[in-house]
Amino acid sequence: MKQGYVYMMTNVNNTTVYIGVTSNLLRRIYEHKHKEYEGFTKNYNLDKLVYYETTNSIEDAITREKQLKGWTRARKNELIQSINPTWQDLAKDWYEG
Repeated sequence: MKQGYVYMMTNVNNTTVYIGVTSNLLRRIYEHKHKEYEGFTKNYNLDKLVYYETTNSIEDAITREKQLKGWTRARKNELIQSINPTWQDLAKDWYEG
């Protein structure tokens, strides 16, 4: 069974939060940071990883993503701050340049 990841991205000012799901977190964050695809994260310059969870399967990640997307912004903020109180980019050291 393949692991899944649910993650949250934001911009430099932490004004917009995007919740996504993937089976390959390293690749997906690279794609966000390098703006490889058109869409919401590129349009809003969301390239800072502030939260992620690992799940036992991609199906579990999708279920969790749907749950988190139903939360209020305040509740999402609390979740992020529970593991990342200063909203640092958790992937800042994953890639060069």
